Amino acid sequence: MESFEVHRPRNVDWKRAAGLLYGDWGTSKAYVTGFAFSASAFALGYQSYPIILTVLFITALVAYNYTIVCRHFPDGGGVYSAARNQSRTLAVIGALLLVANFTVTAAMSCWTAMIYFGIPREYVPIATMGFILFIGFVNYFGPKHTGSIAVSLAAPMIVVVIFIILLSLPHLTTKNLEPLKPDFSTNWIALTSLILALSGVEAIANMTGVMKLDPGSTMENPCVSKTSTKAIFIIAIECVVGTALLALAMFSLPRELEPLLRQRWEDMLSVLAEQYGTMTIAPWFGKLFSTITGIIVGLLLVSAVNTAIGALIALFYMLARDGEMPHSFSKLNNYGVPVFPLIIATVMPFIVASISSNLESLMGLYAIGVVGAIAVNLGSCTFNFKISIKWYERIVMGITFIVLFAMELTIAKTRQDALFFAVCIVGLGLGARSWVQRLAGYRTLVVKEHIAAQIAPESVPNFKINIDTSKSILVAARGLTPVLSFALEEARLRNATLYVLFVKEISIPILGTPSTPISIRWQDDPEASKIMTTMLALGEKYNVNVFPIYTISDNAATTILDITATLGVDMLILGASQRQAMVKILRGNLIDQVANSLPESIQLIIHG
Repeated sequence: MESFEVHRPRNVDWKRAAGLLYGDWGTSKAYVTGFAFSASAFALGYQSYPIILTVLFITALVAYNYTIVCRHFPDGGGVYSAARNQSRTLAVIGALLLVANFTVTAAMSCWTAMIYFGIPREYVPIATMGFILFIGFVNYFGPKHTGSIAVSLAAPMIVVVIFIILLSLPHLTTKNLEPLKPDFSTNWIALTSLILALSGVEAIANMTGVMKLDPGSTMENPCVSKTSTKAIFIIAIECVVGTALLALAMFSLPRELEPLLRQRWEDMLSVLAEQYGTMTIAPWFGKLFSTITGIIVGLLLVSAVNTAIGALIALFYMLARDGEMPHSFSKLNNYGVPVFPLIIATVMPFIVASISSNLESLMGLYAIGVVGAIAVNLGSCTFNFKISIKWYERIVMGITFIVLFAMELTIAKTRQDALFFAVCIVGLGLGARSWVQRLAGYRTLVVKEHIAAQIAPESVPNFKINIDTSKSILVAARGLTPVLSFALEEARLRNATLYVLFVKEISIPILGTPSTPISIRWQDDPEASKIMTTMLALGEKYNVNVFPIYTISDNAATTILDITATLGVDMLILGASQRQAMVKILRGNLIDQVANSLPESIQLIIHG
């Protein structure tokens, strides 16, 4: 018997979505302003403000385009999902560019965090590599609460940015600004080098599958346009306006501070906090405010490292589940974490940090991944005429794609190290994909479109079973434990329907689903198959209606609550937790989480 169709819990509101987006996107201001002023690649100095404003305009344009993407892909609109409508190969290339982006994001964010924490420059590379290994170790246990650090740190970061801007307002001036030289080539290269401010926008597209639905929409016909648009616009406004004002505050400092700005461009926010705190109140306040700023920005950057490693794990796992990467990548440890993706997601940023000499070299590797992934996403949506995008939206998206594609070509031409890095990632990824598909017996065939349509998965009818659940019991178990026997006895005595729920717990964020949904079958899971087969046989023996439910989730408690409410059961039965103390600290107690949110109309029985 097949399991019921279940849905991932949609419990991410616009505030949480905005916080998660800000955890990556909002950190760009920590290094973009200083990089524009002092980067040796173009060294525009006081001429760079127009370049910064142009980058911010493109950032706002991309944000507008991603509101369109999120509206049309409510189950996940990341580059892999969006491009897969056009070509599986193109989708994999886009995903691998995202791998390059996340890899450098982890290394660069950790490197910058160490600088903001005040680690001596000669020890920053060692500290960066050590911290990356530590975060990878913590992720082995699949901690569920570290993903919320970005949300809790977003507010202090915004407060710091606003306070710096308020302190600088009386001193803002344009007298130090210099006009750009009429050299289009130099200015264009500088623009492509600064475009790394776009980082993080893909996170919001991958998040649509778990966002709260708009009023009036349903699980069968989801719409998250209001939730996603609100989150994107609020963070885009903060990033664009905040970065523009912080950059102007940097240029408004006295010219005699230029050597200091060039020396400490990597922690420019700390410099601004110290200088304007000293100018407005007192030197002691400037020192204190600079220290507080460094801690808050550093913690948010560390959170971005954790988010990037988690995203890498999830991306490799999704590719493996879809048959694009080795099947071993989908094997989980006892804590629901894919082991091989975890190792790769930790080792790759570690290697990148070990071979980089400074932050500027990391930034050189950064842009090619993020710009490439966004360009593939927007290009795929632009030329996908099956989605109903308004004509003017398609034109804007097409223009944005052309600009980003030109930037990607420029980066590949001018940054040979970035091109080599991207080619290695994409080449190794496509090689692994080809090897996996050959082992699985896949062969590429060219057939007519009408023939391909006849065997496409979406051509198969979606049959649903309508079952009366007026008297029903739901039992959740992870093995053939006594709780299943107890639930069967209760169902038999009460003449009730028994739902047996098996939650395949994956302690990673589940990215956007591909256009062809991944099959979720308990028959393909040895552990679940053993439970379901036994319970179906016992149900038939004792004349109890047993219905298996199998789902994959990164939050078992939320999923149990969601399915309990959806089925409208009368009783929920859970087995007592036997987890060790350390695991409970990292992952939380499932029974407590369920009990605190379960409706009073549903009985909860803990069997132990």
